[in-house]
Amino acid sequence: MTDELELLRDWNADAAPLTEPARARARHRLLNTMTRTERHPDAAPSRRHALRLATAAVVTMAVTSTAVLIAADGADERGRTDRAGTNAPQMRNAAAVTVLNGAAARASEHEKPVAPRDDQFIYWKRIIKETERKTGAVKTYVDVNWDSVDGSKRSLTMELGRVIWEKPMGKNEGVWPPREWSRLKKLPTDPEKLIPRIIGVGTSDKTIDDFTAWDWYDAYFMLGELLKWPVLPEGLRPAAYEALALVPGVKATPGMKDSAGRTGVGISYPKRASEKGKFLIFDPESYEFLGFRDERTSRSGKKTYIQLSHVADWAIVDRLKQRP
Repeated sequence: MTDELELLRDWNADAAPLTEPARARARHRLLNTMTRTERHPDAAPSRRHALRLATAAVVTMAVTSTAVLIAADGADERGRTDRAGTNAPQMRNAAAVTVLNGAAARASEHEKPVAPRDDQFIYWKRIIKETERKTGAVKTYVDVNWDSVDGSKRSLTMELGRVIWEKPMGKNEGVWPPREWSRLKKLPTDPEKLIPRIIGVGTSDKTIDDFTAWDWYDAYFMLGELLKWPVLPEGLRPAAYEALALVPGVKATPGMKDSAGRTGVGISYPKRASEKGKFLIFDPESYEFLGFRDERTSRSGKKTYIQLSHVADWAIVDRLKQRP
């Protein structure tokens, strides 16, 4: 994926180039904004597209389901100092690594290869159970989506019951995860190659051994967004789980509930207080992925919600609004 800050550099070409520390801080602020921005008053931000890129601006769309990655400290697991100048060590949690690698093995065993045509759509249904913290009021939403396989047709999505029509991407626009199946198929299924590719350094000689804390933050966020997609090319989902297991700072928390009431192990990146309530939830024995837990605040700032969600169904269909 093209680094979003490269686009900003082209947009403001007359300005002095960013130093490496300034560039890292700017990326940090951008991702923070992505976790806070909401597209509609008192509605959840888009769960589909974390980032839309254009030549003249970076339009951020927050996604409500993944444990996001922003943290205050800044060294990787080897204790190296990052570009922000901090050097607090970060270690991977053994239990989290076990769960994520188990999830990768299970996904490899159970995934069914698919090959959608460019003219088809990916249909998927998501159940969202939302609880307002103050009142305890619970609402359940059934959101259905139809996404164009090659991105050339308009797509239909729902956000907490609201219908949104999305136009095809413009010439200089893109989203993460990529909408086009052909682009998803080009992503590496080797976790150590996948991580550099998705944070925009895949064309360089940089390896994960040379990652700074900021690089790992980017990687965790982008991997979480990728895993929200209901169906991925063969081998990509297991690779994403294994890649998450490589991220320093991931943590396992038992006793988490998903939107179907199942109890599982939550995987999070609790390096910042605002992110501690966000989890990917897995079955504690089979390591099957169950769903997401998230927290959000209304645009007014007066209401806060706990959101539980899972994908209940998906299929490849021939036209918009067609169901399997």
